[in-house]
Amino acid sequence: MPPPPPASARFPDAPPRTDFAGPVAGEPSVRPARDHGRDTCSAPGGSGGVPGPALSWSASVASAPPGSRSGAVARPFVTLGEPEGYDEQGRGRALGVRIRPRTALAALCVVLGLGLIGGALTGSWLTGETGDDGTAGSFTTAGTLWHSIPVDRLFPPTVDGRGAGPGGADRTWTRVAVAPDSGCADAFDPLLRKALAPAGCGRLLRATYTDATQSFVTTVGLLFTKADAPAMSSLAARFRSEGLGRRTDLMPRPYAAKDTVAASFGLRQRASWTVSVLTEAPVVVYAVSGWADGRTVDTPQSAADAMKAGAGTAVAQAGLGNEAQGLADRIERGFRRTADSETAGSQTAGSATEKPS
Repeated sequence: MPPPPPASARFPDAPPRTDFAGPVAGEPSVRPARDHGRDTCSAPGGSGGVPGPALSWSASVASAPPGSRSGAVARPFVTLGEPEGYDEQGRGRALGVRIRPRTALAALCVVLGLGLIGGALTGSWLTGETGDDGTAGSFTTAGTLWHSIPVDRLFPPTVDGRGAGPGGADRTWTRVAVAPDSGCADAFDPLLRKALAPAGCGRLLRATYTDATQSFVTTVGLLFTKADAPAMSSLAARFRSEGLGRRTDLMPRPYAAKDTVAASFGLRQRASWTVSVLTEAPVVVYAVSGWADGRTVDTPQSAADAMKAGAGTAVAQAGLGNEAQGLADRIERGFRRTADSETAGSQTAGSATEKPS
């Protein structure tokens, strides 16, 4: 068998390859060479619509007519379609469509987000739970803490007030007395009791503290009301809009315990106070402060006014506004943490109990 002709004899007139794209990606394409407009599919040697032998894949150069240039017309020019997969820049390709990585990532995030939302909604439908029920549950749980939480968690024996004093000075308060839980009959002046009446009085807890130098005494209280969430929101809005927390005729009363530094802490010794109406719990937090030596105060001043920059009253200069506000804030924060913890615990216990079908 004679050796195959050299490459130059196979396709002497074949044009250089300039187009590598096939009609359909992944499939081979046979494109016969052009000969000045003639249909090469009807080249000599063929009859009708049947290609001639020179167009066969197995045709050899020897089958070309004498004197003709080998393969000038008879040999086809074969190209392969561009394969699917990735292009020269590493981008995905499918049937000529290229997707940018950022577009693909955004689409994936949308799909995952919709899946998570749909799963959450489906779970809530199946279990019959809603966010409103969870909020109502935490509000109700907070209202019952007065008889289920130890007094040391509501009124710790020592309270640290970092940055609570005038000019950001640190404070430390020590508990000197805890009042028995009671009603509200003797805890407030008549006008304050009237202002709080729409919320009702469920239970009142009080404790009295002194500072590290025993120069000041402060009574802090937690009033557990009978109101629901809308009523507490309404009461809080009224205190803000009407400035009820700054009126001297709406001061809370102190708790003076015998045989303590607060023994002489009476009505005329009240110097500064604050009242905070919570909206996520049926609770009113308040505090009232005074001097430990029993001196009277002719012009009490609310903590909000006494803590203003440039306040020059004796109450403001002594830092009694900081005493009331700082201690009330720390007791309120502790109560919020306790309420959150108890609510989370009750929800965990509830989720562990199978609901009846």
